[in-house]
Amino acid sequence: MTHVNHLSISPLSHSHSMPLTIVEGDVLSNPAALLQRPEEYLVFYSDVENGQMWCGDCRRVQDIVRTAFEAADSPSAAIVFVGNKPTWKAPTHPFRAAPLGLTDVPTIIRLRAQADGIAKLVDADIDSPGLAAFLAKYREEGAA
Repeated sequence: MTHVNHLSISPLSHSHSMPLTIVEGDVLSNPAALLQRPEEYLVFYSDVENGQMWCGDCRRVQDIVRTAFEAADSPSAAIVFVGNKPTWKAPTHPFRAAPLGLTDVPTIIRLRAQADGIAKLVDADIDSPGLAAFLAKYREEGAA
């Protein structure tokens, strides 16, 4: 049986926002391909096990992230599941190496690279004010 991650992620009714999408398929074999996705942001979460993400911090930020990316004026984003706990904790996990260089989940990255590399918002910094500031920073740059 195929392992499928299910989260209750649905678009807000009658809004013009782009809902969070879930990246399907084998993402671990070619992490660099994630950087070519059309969305503006990627949200890295732990896999869902027994109906919820195994990572407590991922569960903590789930509603904050959903609210931020499903607002009418929000940028597009896709969720990428990093695997089960043993897979993610392995030092050889493909997302830990370049080009992603992830250290923690949850992590949100901006797909449009900056001069100083990929912009990231990591774990404890993902709260309502932190995420709002992160998104606003790049929204203002794009409008300039």
